[in-house]
Amino acid sequence: MPERTPVMEVDRTTTTTTAIVHDDLGDLAEGQVRFRVDRFAVTANTVTYALFGALLGYWDFYPTRDPAFGRVPAMGWGDVVASAHPEVATGMRCYGWFPMAGHVDLTVSPTDEGLRDDGPHRQAHAPGYRAFQDATRDPLAPTSEDPTERGDLEDRHALLRGLFLTGFLADAFLDAEDWFGAETAIVLSASSKTGIAFAHQAAQRGLGSLVGVTSVDNVEFVTDLGIYSYDEVGSIPVTDAVAVDMAGNGPAIAALHEHLGDRLAHSMVVGRSHNDAPTVEVTAGPTPELFFAPTAMSRIPAGPGELQAAMATALEAFIADSTRWLTVERTAGPEATEATWAQVHAGAVPPHIGRITSLHD
Repeated sequence: MPERTPVMEVDRTTTTTTAIVHDDLGDLAEGQVRFRVDRFAVTANTVTYALFGALLGYWDFYPTRDPAFGRVPAMGWGDVVASAHPEVATGMRCYGWFPMAGHVDLTVSPTDEGLRDDGPHRQAHAPGYRAFQDATRDPLAPTSEDPTERGDLEDRHALLRGLFLTGFLADAFLDAEDWFGAETAIVLSASSKTGIAFAHQAAQRGLGSLVGVTSVDNVEFVTDLGIYSYDEVGSIPVTDAVAVDMAGNGPAIAALHEHLGDRLAHSMVVGRSHNDAPTVEVTAGPTPELFFAPTAMSRIPAGPGELQAAMATALEAFIADSTRWLTVERTAGPEATEATWAQVHAGAVPPHIGRITSLHD
């Protein structure tokens, strides 16, 4: 086992700036395990974790020595390669929120489905953000006896599972609120993976219409998905609608609010796939509300068991459908990880590509 492990950190203020640092791998404290972080996804949503890191506590997941930099959590896969916990054996493969690192040491507690990060700095975080799901017990885990197929499914889970669950819960939340009386849902950044996940679910609700708004370069991709009608903001029919904003594009959401005014029943902000867009004050319609999945779950009437069963069925269908529109690209090594972050941050990765990377060469 190496004595040091590489970690990619991100400047908390200028999130385009990254640095590779190295952590020493010493002896584990009692109750700790060491994960070898196999690989992880870098998506526009991963960048959002950095942009909202201070507001939503993402910087607190993995503390740093330098307070100017943070470690962005990313969805991926890791293996327990050392354990100082009497109830945790090595060899466990888990899905969860890992740092962009080669290895990470965590203080854990066993759960029915894997491990929970019980570091003292994690106590304020929602349980879902602290969970590492054992691939042999996780009800949502990909299953295949074929190594190649399983590897592809793991990549797609890393890229899509967290985003899908956000889209799934956004849809479930709006449905629980009876869509605030609206019959139209308008998705900004309709080409984003979270937007596609939301639309995949919302399309089954019998809404009057599901409208996708996207950049000119992505119109063909969005149209070919077959789940949206496409429109420009100024051409959207003035009717009772909800907005689901994956873009964080200030001018676009402000223009939609001006266009629909009081006919916009609810304005939900989910992410910032257009992280370089300027912010603009909204002066018409409802005040945009930031969607936070753990809070929304408390307002969905379905019980935990019912909700998880519905998620599992819907996720399997979504992952299967993704093979027709998403191509996975893998890279490896510290330089490749920094390059991947830069490309995704700049919006330079087309929507039909999913980027998976690793700090291991």
